[in-house]
Amino acid sequence: MNRPHRLNLLAFLALLALAADPAHALQLHQGAIDGQRKDGVTRYLGIPYAGAPVRERRWQAPLPAPSWPGTLHADHFKANCQQAPAPKAFRAWTAEYLIEGPVSEDCLYLNVWSPAADTPSAKLPVLVWIHGGGFTSGGATVPVYDGQALAAKGVIVVTINYRLGVYGFLSHPALRNENPAHASGNYGLLDQIAALRWVRENIAAFGGDAQRVTVAGQSAGAASVHELIASPLARGLFQRAIAESGSGMGGALPDGAASDAVGVRLQAKADAPDIAALRKLPAAQLDEAAAGLSFRPSVDGRVLPDAGYAGRNTNDVPMLTGLTADEGSSMSPTYGQATPASFAARLTQRYGELASAFARAYPAASNQQASASARQLARDRGLASTWLWAKTRMATSTQAVYMYYFTHVEPGPEAQHYGAFHSSEIPYVFATLDRAERPFTAQDRALSSTVKQYWANWIRDGDPNGPGLPAWPRLRPDAAQMLEIGTHSGARPILPAEKMSLFERYAGQGGQLGLFPQD
Repeated sequence: MNRPHRLNLLAFLALLALAADPAHALQLHQGAIDGQRKDGVTRYLGIPYAGAPVRERRWQAPLPAPSWPGTLHADHFKANCQQAPAPKAFRAWTAEYLIEGPVSEDCLYLNVWSPAADTPSAKLPVLVWIHGGGFTSGGATVPVYDGQALAAKGVIVVTINYRLGVYGFLSHPALRNENPAHASGNYGLLDQIAALRWVRENIAAFGGDAQRVTVAGQSAGAASVHELIASPLARGLFQRAIAESGSGMGGALPDGAASDAVGVRLQAKADAPDIAALRKLPAAQLDEAAAGLSFRPSVDGRVLPDAGYAGRNTNDVPMLTGLTADEGSSMSPTYGQATPASFAARLTQRYGELASAFARAYPAASNQQASASARQLARDRGLASTWLWAKTRMATSTQAVYMYYFTHVEPGPEAQHYGAFHSSEIPYVFATLDRAERPFTAQDRALSSTVKQYWANWIRDGDPNGPGLPAWPRLRPDAAQMLEIGTHSGARPILPAEKMSLFERYAGQGGQLGLFPQD
C-alpha cells in the first residue's frame, strides 16, 4: 500500500474509533477528560482531585486541583501515596489485596467507573471508596477495589488516595501556630473531604447524582467513615455510609497534645531545626526518621472538634456496618491457639472478677476445646463491640443501622487457620474474585453475586433488601438481629442473650472491647 492510501486508511480507522466511543470525552471543572470503555462501563483513572501536596505544601490542607490544557487521557492509575515498600504477599493477604505500582507524595488522585458516561442525565447513585491499611499503607490501585462489576449494577464507583503516615497525620505545635484556622494533623482526612467535594462538583458529568453519595471504607477506611460522620467539614457531602471492619474497633483517638508530642519526637529524630527543614527532607530520609512512631487521626479541634467525636452525628446518615468472623487471625500469631492453662490466664488477665463467668461461657477442658473457645471468644468480642457501638449510635440517631457478619472462608493459603480474615469480604463486594489466584468455586461466585447486590441496593436506596435476597433486618435497640453472610446466609441474633449480657457487664465496668485480639 502506498503512503497516501495508508494515511487515508489510518485516518478513517481513527474516525471510526471515535464514532464508536463518543461517550469517552467529558468536560469537568478542571478540563476535558477521556477514559476507557469495557462491557458497558467507562473507567477514568488517575484524575487529580487536589493540588500536589509536595515541597512547601507538605503538611498543608489540600488545594483545589489545577486545570489542565487539552484532554486528560485518564487511562492509567497514578502513584499511591508515600508509604513503605509493599510486599508481594504476607500472612492471609495475597497480591490482590496489596497496592500495585509506585508511591509518591504527589498522590491525590481518584478513579471513576461509570455505566452512564454517555448519559449524564442518568443521576445514578455514587459510591466513594476509602481504602484501608492502618492509615500507613494501601491505595486505590489494590486489585480487589476494581469498580467494574459494581458499576455494572448501576452504581458509579469512585476510589481515592489520601495521604498516609507522617505525610497525612503529622501534628506539631509549629504547624498549629503556622495556620491556627487549619489546626494541625489530619491532612489525610482533609484529603478525603477534598475528594468528596470534587465528587459533589464533578460527578454529574459522569451521570452521577451528587445528592446520592455513599461514603464507604474498610478498616482504616471504616474508621475514616466514622470520622467523616463526626466532622463538620464533611457536612452534606454524603447521604449514606458503609463501615466494613468496622464500627466496633475500640480505642480512642489521641488529643492534640499527645499527637504534637509525637511530632516533636520526629523533629528530634530527624535533627531538623524547624518545620521548614522537615519539609525539605527527601521522602526516604523522612520515612527513616518516622520509623517506630505512630501517626494517625487525632482530635484536632477543627476536623474532629472534640473528644466526643465517636458519639457525634454531625452527618447523621444511614449506616451499613459489620465485620468478618476472624478479624484477628492475621493480627496475632497465637490466634485460635490455647491450652487450658493459657486460656485461663488470659481470662483472668483481661476479665478480672468476671473471669469465672467467661470460663463457664467458653469452656476449656482440653487443648482442642481451649483453642476453639479462644477463637469463639475473639469472634464474640467483636460482635459485642459492634452491637455496643450501634446501641450508642441509636440513642442519638433516628437513622437506620444494618449490621452484617461475614463468616465465609475465602479459599487460599492456610484458609483453615485464617478463616474469614480481615478484609476478606471485599472481593465479594466488588465481585473481583478473578483478580486472585485462589481456587474459587461456583459457591464463591454465587455468594459474591448476593453480596454485591446487597451493597448496590444500599447505595441506591439506603436499604440492602431486595427481591431474591434473604431478609436483612434493621437493627433496633430492642432487637439485636443481624445478617450472617456465609454458607447459609440469613438473619440471626448477634449473640445469645447470656453471652451478650456478660460482655455488657464487662463494658459497663470500664472494660474495652474491640475487633482485634488484645491478649
